[in-house]
Parts: sequence; structure tokens; C-alpha cells
Amino acid sequence: RMETGEHSPLLPQNAKGQEPPCSMYSPVTSGHRGPVPQGNKLDAWSCCCCAPVAKHQAWSGGPAASLSLGSSCIKCLTFFSNFLFSLLGLLALAVGLWGLAVKGSLGSGLGKPLPPNPLLGLVLGGLVVSIVSLAGCLGALCESRSLLRCFCGAIIGLLVLEALAGALVVALWGPLQDSLEHTLHVAITHYHDDPDLRFLLDQVQLGLRCCGAVSYQDWQQNLYFNCSSPGIQACSLPASCCINPQEGGASVNTQCGFRVLRLDQAAAEQVVHLEGCSPRLQQWLLGNIQAMGGCVIAIVLVQGAELLLAAQLLGALAAQKAAEDLGPGPP
Repeated sequence: RMETGEHSPLLPQNAKGQEPPCSMYSPVTSGHRGPVPQGNKLDAWSCCCCAPVAKHQAWSGGPAASLSLGSSCIKCLTFFSNFLFSLLGLLALAVGLWGLAVKGSLGSGLGKPLPPNPLLGLVLGGLVVSIVSLAGCLGALCESRSLLRCFCGAIIGLLVLEALAGALVVALWGPLQDSLEHTLHVAITHYHDDPDLRFLLDQVQLGLRCCGAVSYQDWQQNLYFNCSSPGIQACSLPASCCINPQEGGASVNTQCGFRVLRLDQAAAEQVVHLEGCSPRLQQWLLGNIQAMGGCVIAIVLVQGAELLLAAQLLGALAAQKAAEDLGPGPP
């Protein structure tokens, strides 16, 4: 035990015999010019450095600020939801690329009067969804504010594009309906040129139980089905125009529409559908517009929820960063 007036032999003393106060700097970087005794170095460093650390831990509650329980739940929810969407996007991308590779039709639809291969749209959609979702997933996992900002910007951009597309559809609904007939005429003309186009047109005619654009006579525009064609399909119709294409069998009879264009209307209506697909397709669109609108609203709500979660996580990370940058406070 030290009596009053005695001094510790392990701490340096000034000229008056008083112990100097602790400094935030080590003895090596302080204003001390002389050599520091080895025995005094450790105790001086402990005095000068451990006290501020203890004050900081006592003030902040730990070595570093951490996310609250609610913010941690938001982080986990953001991560898992974007992880799920990134898997779905990568799956769509893989399916689209596989389909294009198997068919060897990558870029085959470019420069044609009809839209490119439908699988190309699946590839582009899967690529966009996977990239945006991976940015949100990694941003939440690594607590990266830069990635989360990119994710929020991408979501806002997609919402703006979707709003513009919806406004254009509403404003141009009449011209779009009128263009259906022209699109069907072009599809009939190029029926044998593209397997994807042939498949889509057959599905439309089978599903809506129709034939041609306005009437079954529209198939005269096709070079193979035209009655002046020298081929075996002259004056015939695709099997998808037939009322009963399977004719009671297990497989489709591809010759069910053979030479139907040579028959009169009374005989032809016993074999094929006479009404065109343009009015049927317009009726189908009007009947399903509510379902399509519901799907669009659901997609927008999901995107809005993802944006809200990312914004809240960004706010929590900003608050955490501010608490860490503030440094030690008063005890």
C-alpha cells in the first residue's frame, strides 16, 4: 500500500514528482523525447489506451453497433424473398436458353415482319429478374448499401416502365384490337416459315375453335394452301381448323382439312370452323381483362413490397453506420 506523497515506480513522473495524466497517444508517438524504460512502457500503454476503449464500450453497449431485432428480420425476409425470385429468374433463363439451343433458332426471328422467337422474351425476362434479385439478395446478405441502392433503383425503373406500358395499352387499346386482324393475316402467310409461329397459330385455332383471320377463306393467302398451288396441300386447311381433328382417334388426323376450300360453305361447315379468329380473340381478351389486370396488380404489389423492405433495410444500415462513425460518447 502506498502512503500519501509516495509515487509509483512504474509510471513516469514530471519534475515536481507528479504522475502525468493518461494521453490518447502511445509513449512512442507522444512528445516524450527520451528513451522509455521497458518496465514503464506496458503500464503507460494500458493507461492511455484501455481507458478510452472501456468508455466506448460502456457508452455504446458493445464493440460495435448492430442491427435491431426488427431490422434483422427485415434483412432475412429481403434475402430469402430475393433468393427465391433469383432462382425463378435463373430457371426461366435456363429454360429459354435450352429451348433456343435445341431449336438452333437464336436470332432467327430478327428482321421478320412478326416478333422474334417467344423464347427470346423468356430469356430476357429471366435475365432481368435474376440480375435484379441477385443484387437485392447479395445486398441484404452482405449489408451492402450500394447493392441495395442499385436494387431499389432497378425496381423503381421497372415500375416506371410497367406504368408506361400500361398507359400505352389503355391509350392504344382500340388500335391494338384492330391490329390483331393484320397480325393474323401475316401469321397465315408465314405459317410454314416458322415452327413457333405454326404452333402458336394452331393453338389459337384449336383453343378458340376458329379458322383464319376473318373466315376460313383467309387461308387462300398461304402459298401452300392456295387452290392455285401445285402442291398436295392445295385447297386444304390445317388440321387445327377441323371441328374434330382427332376424328375419334388418339392422334390428330393431319388430312382432316384436305380439299375443304373446294367445298361449298354448307359442306365445309360440317368439317371445319368457318368463323375467323380475330373476333373470337377480341372477345377472349375482353373476357379475361380482369384476370390479366389482377396479375399485373399482384406483380406490382410484390415489387412494391420488395422496394419497401429494401428501403427499410437501407435506413437501418444507415443508422448503424452513423452510430459507428459517431465514436465514443460521454459515460
